[in-house]
Amino acid sequence: MQGGSPGTPPRPDPISASRPRLVLAAALLGGFLVLAAGALVALELHDASRGAAGSLLAPAIGGPFKLVDQNGRTVTNTELEGKWLLVYFGYTHCPDACPTALNNIALALSQLGPEKSSVRPVFITVDPARDTPQVMKDYVSAFDAPILALTGSAAAIAQAAREYRVYYAKHPEQGGDYSMDHTSIIYVMDPKGRFTASFTGEDPPQAIAARLKKLLS
Repeated sequence: MQGGSPGTPPRPDPISASRPRLVLAAALLGGFLVLAAGALVALELHDASRGAAGSLLAPAIGGPFKLVDQNGRTVTNTELEGKWLLVYFGYTHCPDACPTALNNIALALSQLGPEKSSVRPVFITVDPARDTPQVMKDYVSAFDAPILALTGSAAAIAQAAREYRVYYAKHPEQGGDYSMDHTSIIYVMDPKGRFTASFTGEDPPQAIAARLKKLLS
């Protein structure tokens, strides 16, 4: 207890008083860094024909993973090199963001013509408890695109998400069910496995196709 005569309010703790200011300063700094990173991404996406590949930003996103595809086969990141990848993290019980993103990818690929064969969509679940290989296989078969669907152990999914700076968390629902909060970004990786560009899950297919054509040219 703080010292003082009876009835005298305790003196404020200078450390405790400073905490709100420190939290606010940290939040402002974090916001500034996010805005700065966003500005850098925008610059890379719109002005460079090869996007962020070769820039300081490229190594920050993407990395090693070892997962299982919809046919039960083990797949590593190095096996996917040689093609352009459109990597999206989501889950099969997703009500809107995931089907929208995957459908937009499929429609964008249909506009690429012969170059379509050099691009591979990759759908990585953030809900491995429910998304078994068979569930993933049934889900991606609804989209007109050669989507590679990947699942794995909780630890393997967590590692892949960390490499791509993807946030996800279980969100309890009424009745004991749950949904998954998650980042809704389509990452474009070049044939060397380097982060090159990104889209939001809601970007229209025409915009995705136009940007991919520029990257592939």
